[in-house]
Amino acid sequence: MARHRGSVCRLCRREGLKLFLKGDRCFKPSCAIEKRNYVPGQHGNRRQRLEAYGIQLREKQKTKRIYGVLERQFRRHFAQASRKKGITGEMLLSLLERRLDNVVYRLGFSPSRAGARQLVSHGHVLVDGRRVDVPSFELRQGAIIGLRESTRKNPMVAATIEQARSRGVPTWLALDAEKFSGTLTSLPTREDITLPIQEQLIVELYSK
Repeated sequence: MARHRGSVCRLCRREGLKLFLKGDRCFKPSCAIEKRNYVPGQHGNRRQRLEAYGIQLREKQKTKRIYGVLERQFRRHFAQASRKKGITGEMLLSLLERRLDNVVYRLGFSPSRAGARQLVSHGHVLVDGRRVDVPSFELRQGAIIGLRESTRKNPMVAATIEQARSRGVPTWLALDAEKFSGTLTSLPTREDITLPIQEQLIVELYSK
């Protein structure tokens, strides 16, 4: 399974904002952005001036890092979005949000998308009662996402779900914390996605 193996805090510092890649630490003063909010490296404190291409590239890199996908898979999502009816950028974000690993994270079954990806790939997640171990699995409206019986007994999972309940889940998802399950009640729209992403810049980049 291809994934980023370096420090994820450096990714947040490179993009200049919290990408929430570290779970609970992102909500604490120990977050790297709180202590060193500048680009990592020897010349990180220098002011950088980006041209149009650089701005588009940074937006694409930021989006990839938020959702934890690498370039080839991101391009595949973009190609799929471009074939759908509607605004390509919005279709892209909708596809990324409906990835199984992202929905597991959004429901609060894991404190981070990386942890959610591991839960899925290790076979702990059920979709409509069947085990699915593909993190990029595209969920349809009405899909029911749950955890295996043995996984529900893990105290860390229960604590994470409780934290998710206090912070809230997206309006297009319904969480049943007692049953350790959630339902994709509707397809996410652009208004539902509050992440600081300018998807049009990504479309412009790939359209060159």
